[in-house]
Amino acid sequence: MVMAVSFERYGRLYYLDPGEFRPRVGDKVLVPTDDGPEVAECVWAPQYVTEEIGGLPLCEGIASAKDLDRDEQNRQRRADARVIAKRTIRQHGLPMKVVGIDFVDRRPDVDQLVIVYFSAPHRVDFRELVRDLARALRARIELRQVGARDEARLQGGIGPCGRDLCCATFLKDFEPVSVRMAKDQDLPLNPLKISGACGRLMCCLKYEHPLYQEFNAKAPALGTSVETPAGDGVVVGHNVPSDTVVVRLAASGRRCACSRADVCSPRQQYEASGTTTPDAAPVEPAGTPDSAPAAVVVPTPDATDAADAVPEDREETTESREERRVRKPRRRRRLHHDDEGETGQ
Repeated sequence: MVMAVSFERYGRLYYLDPGEFRPRVGDKVLVPTDDGPEVAECVWAPQYVTEEIGGLPLCEGIASAKDLDRDEQNRQRRADARVIAKRTIRQHGLPMKVVGIDFVDRRPDVDQLVIVYFSAPHRVDFRELVRDLARALRARIELRQVGARDEARLQGGIGPCGRDLCCATFLKDFEPVSVRMAKDQDLPLNPLKISGACGRLMCCLKYEHPLYQEFNAKAPALGTSVETPAGDGVVVGHNVPSDTVVVRLAASGRRCACSRADVCSPRQQYEASGTTTPDAAPVEPAGTPDSAPAAVVVPTPDATDAADAVPEDREETTESREERRVRKPRRRRRLHHDDEGETGQ
């Protein structure tokens, strides 16, 4: 069985093995972490899955009232630490932006630990800042600089599609995204159009790129003459999500959208056929009565040599048949090359 929890409302989902517990949606459960068990909200109730999934962390049970009070106090401490950190950074005049705060109080090696996640355009000397924060918060301080993508993941937000950011909900690892992917998908190379909330290329460009690669490999290229149910025309556009090809008809000049299968099927049959031209004359196979070679008769001078002449005659006839059988494929290949030359012209 598998269940899903979230530490923040509409935040990233984490999957657990419920074990012997059966929490309902909205219940608070204890999730094992590197810093000890933390309180999270059950988003998906435990349910059976068809595939066997291993390696999931085990749920440590339903959160008690003591755990809920501790979680509420830690939330208040994180909010206070964020205000103090912003004010201290402003006093030092450092080009830093506070992205997130973590408060840890269950690590065995420290009593209280405050982790400050920040973003900055370059390296920052924050040695004096750490001393002032430790004095103000009365706890051990760790400052961790994050990149633009991690900043968007920690803060969350709404993407250009109108949905929550992928990195803040379900995306685990960041995969490399290049401008080439945008070119393959015929997207405008405008940074405002293909950039996400983090200012980098949108991660969703990676999702549909294999689909565009497969479509471009099988569909006819732009400017190719094709045959459609509406008549002959030229390919002027592709519509990958609908798996159609836009064709400008030669007769009327209007454009129509045709399925890729309607345009590619004749071409695939043409390439899979044995002959290079559909109207080529069929080549008769060797060994038919019409194409059987005539027997070669060898004259014999007298009757005494007749018995010896018959085997020679048969051997020559057999050799001539074998030579013709070997010659048949040559003639077929020569016809094949001639047809290709005529087709290329």
